[in-house]
Amino acid sequence: MTDLDLQAVKQSVLDYCLLSMQYGLNFNTQGNISVRLGENRFLITPTDLEYDRMTADDMVVVDADANVLGGPHQPSSEVTVHLAVYRRRPDVNAIVHTEPVFANVFGVAGEPITGALVNMVIYTKGDVPIMPFALSNRTEFGDAMCDVMGDLNAVVWANHGLLTVGDNLRDAFKTTVAVESAAKVLVHARALTDKPIVLDYKSLGITGSL
Repeated sequence: MTDLDLQAVKQSVLDYCLLSMQYGLNFNTQGNISVRLGENRFLITPTDLEYDRMTADDMVVVDADANVLGGPHQPSSEVTVHLAVYRRRPDVNAIVHTEPVFANVFGVAGEPITGALVNMVIYTKGDVPIMPFALSNRTEFGDAMCDVMGDLNAVVWANHGLLTVGDNLRDAFKTTVAVESAAKVLVHARALTDKPIVLDYKSLGITGSL
């Protein structure tokens, strides 16, 4: 990857960081985004820096053991979680971790987010499970989370937030938005009925994306 290509990836990550704020998916210094750069190289947002103060040059490049290869800061404190996903899921090239309100409602309730909206079901490939609460700044959390997520594209961290994955950053972010939208609709639907209509991914027989 050339320096020009790397700079473009850094800018893309920053753009999605700012978009997550615009959509109300993050606050303070919460959340993190990463992308796979190639074999044993990953780009991730820095720790303890607000997105609206961040520049493309603040991004951090790490290896598969979380050693810093480039960038002026330390990586996100949840870097080992991201690396666990990349290690376990070779199909994943981008990860988005956010703190959306309605997804967190389900995390606090300990209930999976079921298929209220078809786009969520297609993007996530099924109901979004809940990872039981644990401190998330360690590799053990990442491995346990991968066990819960399986081959799905999203998982809620109880009392913490949402993590989505994708073949690319755009898809991972679309999945984040889709999960939060479905969670919001499901919360409101339950105010009308205790048996909201939900969709099952396997029964849809759909391939590809919307």
